[in-house]
Amino acid sequence: MRLFYQAFPIRHALRDQLSWTHYRSLIRVESEAARNYYLQECIEGNWSTRQLDRQINTHTYERLLSSRESKDGEVGDNTIEIAIDSPNPKSILKDPYILEFLNMKESYSYQESEIEQILIDKLKDFMLELGKGFSFVARQKRITTGGRNYYIDLVLYNYILNCFVLIDLKVGELSAGDVGQMDFYVRLFEDKVKKESDNPTIGIILCSKRDENVVKYSVLDDSKQLFASKYKAQLPTIEELEAELQRERLLLEGE
Repeated sequence: MRLFYQAFPIRHALRDQLSWTHYRSLIRVESEAARNYYLQECIEGNWSTRQLDRQINTHTYERLLSSRESKDGEVGDNTIEIAIDSPNPKSILKDPYILEFLNMKESYSYQESEIEQILIDKLKDFMLELGKGFSFVARQKRITTGGRNYYIDLVLYNYILNCFVLIDLKVGELSAGDVGQMDFYVRLFEDKVKKESDNPTIGIILCSKRDENVVKYSVLDDSKQLFASKYKAQLPTIEELEAELQRERLLLEGE
């Protein structure tokens, strides 16, 4: 009760959409900015207590902050705001993505098509992990140009960003070829599918490893439409995730 009072000293600040169990989870969050973020997202997303605990335990707030800093090149502002009137992909996209709910075996060597199928089977959990405003559009979306067919792994739409989001799944380390392929897909999608009322299409390469040199010396470095995010198939410990986020932060400070 002492922790509860310290976190929420003003009674009228409490929200009746949340249960006492929700608040018990929220008072564990030390950062006021992070706690306010989880509180607001919990209400807007109608999260269950289990979903709230997962978002807190996987450091969703810190991953969003890390992703935003990686594109801004600025470190230090520890607030996240999503302005509906001027949406920004950096406030929504995460890095890394935690996909422990897929129950993928560590000892098994997966094909990209198998990961895609598992994601579709666990679509609800996947959409929650992706973040706010995503809706499913298509799987293996075919686009034809010059007499050749091209297939995009997953196509989503984000109603906050008002744009299509293309996802390409990659097993192993990110390569320059992967970046070039996604850049091609985004340009093709913009020409063949995107409407004038849509904002520029976003491309996300989900890879299990990311070569920072590929990021630095490719269009990823200054693009506002292309992103490369790592995914973790197993739920990391809090210490492992904090170390990962700290490593990303040190990379930014060293640039």
